[in-house]
Amino acid sequence: MNTKEYRLALVEAVTAARAVGALLRHNLHRPKKANSESLHDIKLELDVRSQELIERRLRRRFPEVAVLGEEGNRGLTEAAERWVIDPIDGTVNYAYGIPHACVSIALQSQGERDYETVLGVVYDPFVDECWTALRGGPARLNGRIIRVSDHRRWSEAIVTFGFAKSRKSLEAMLPLFHQLVHRVRKIRIMGSAALALVYVATGRMDAYFEPGVRLWDIAAGGLILECAGGTFGHDPLKGKHAYRVRAHNGHLGRAIQRLR
Repeated sequence: MNTKEYRLALVEAVTAARAVGALLRHNLHRPKKANSESLHDIKLELDVRSQELIERRLRRRFPEVAVLGEEGNRGLTEAAERWVIDPIDGTVNYAYGIPHACVSIALQSQGERDYETVLGVVYDPFVDECWTALRGGPARLNGRIIRVSDHRRWSEAIVTFGFAKSRKSLEAMLPLFHQLVHRVRKIRIMGSAALALVYVATGRMDAYFEPGVRLWDIAAGGLILECAGGTFGHDPLKGKHAYRVRAHNGHLGRAIQRLR
């Protein structure tokens, strides 16, 4: 795609995200069918239906672009360009009627070594907040340019943690939690990786840590954070499309390097 097509793709992604958002609002307090449940996760029938709705809308204008999604893939996921979709990021929150979840849509283009995210959309339908970014441009919230906070000390910082799903990832996060809990202003554990990233991008929070998240959780929010002036650290882990995230406002890097 060229620059003009990326702008069009952003508009289409926002339209798709808002359509799913309307569906999520409508069903927030209604009974929900679980396709599967585990100790730390729930998969809803509505996850599948939401991704199908996004795919249908995006395929109308971009039928050749592959899809890599939490609820399944379409086309060659190693193609030159691919949508990366999490139809409901924060499904457990949503399943329990907690209105802290979002739709996350990114578009990636294959580079020389790896894929590069070129656009991102994160939409929280419960407060009608839509974050967007095109690589090389500013990050926006409902059309308004946003920037990260200027906090440089842990004592000023609000830090958000995610504990992922596996026992290994849960245990990996506890030492860092204990290091920071008495050093930062507040710690928050809110249950949506994409919203954690865009909250840092907006200056509401200052850093976000989580091991074992998937690409569709973080692709859109990571680009939005970078375009807002932040640092999106995401190291690949064993397992396809799995990452450890250490993201922050760009001013806490030295403090983070001193963490064990």
